[in-house]
Amino acid sequence: MNIKQLYETLKKIQEAKGYFFNTDRTRVDELLDALLTNKERYGYMACPCRLASEERESDKDIICPCVYREPDVKEFGSCYCNLYVTQEWNEEKIPHDYVPERRPPEKMGF
Repeated sequence: MNIKQLYETLKKIQEAKGYFFNTDRTRVDELLDALLTNKERYGYMACPCRLASEERESDKDIICPCVYREPDVKEFGSCYCNLYVTQEWNEEKIPHDYVPERRPPEKMGF
C-alpha cells in the first residue's frame, strides 16, 4: 500500500465516523508515510508521534487511530498528531490549541 491508497482508504472510513484529515496535505502525507513505515517496521501502524515499544500488546493504545483520538478531537478538535480533526478545526472556526499527551507515562517506558 502507498500513501495515496492509505489516504483514500482511511478518508472513506474515518469521515463516515466524523473524523477528517487535516487540510495540510503535506503534514498528512508525512504522517501517513510514517504510519506505513511503522507498519513495515513493527507489523502495525503505531502512532508516528509517539515512541513505540515494538510490542503490539504494549502499543495497542497507540495503534492509529489511537484510543486517545476520540477524547482529543472532542476536547481540542484535533488528535495529538493533528492527523484527524473536526470539520470546524479545518475551517478554522475553533482555535488550533496544543493537544497535550494523554498517554500515561508508564505506557511510555519512563
